[in-house]
Amino acid sequence: MADEEHQFESTESGASETYPMQAGNIRKGGFAILKDHPCKVVEIAISKTGKHGHAKAHLVGLDIFTNKKYDDMCPTSHNMMIPNVTRKEYQLLDIGDDGFLSLLADNGDSKEDLKLPTDTEGNEDDTARQIRAAFADGKDILVTVMSAMNIEKIVSHKVASEK
Repeated sequence: MADEEHQFESTESGASETYPMQAGNIRKGGFAILKDHPCKVVEIAISKTGKHGHAKAHLVGLDIFTNKKYDDMCPTSHNMMIPNVTRKEYQLLDIGDDGFLSLLADNGDSKEDLKLPTDTEGNEDDTARQIRAAFADGKDILVTVMSAMNIEKIVSHKVASEK
């Protein structure tokens, strides 16, 4: 038995996508998972303790990717899941005909799996139009990509320098 080799498949546990926090400690402007969506908290109301002994937090948030409004209630002493939200800047190299971007990270890695941001109907939004216009003018552009829960979206851009 000692000479057997064990083969373990690596899988994503998803644990690093979120972390727990007491609902009473979540603040306006912070992030929370509301109805299984990563949201930025825009409103929080805490009720007084009732006859069952728990104060409740009523959280209202906007989905960080779609801007759709979600709300949830939770006792303040219970844990809610908070998404790990990261922002990263990439240099724009090219825009494909299909709207996919060719991006370059600081470490030299390329990324080609992100599309220009779209609105709810699937049309390019203002940010996408501004990126296309600046790229067509021959400007160096840095795009900011927000990611949470294995979802990524371009949220802003800035002109690095004139070519």
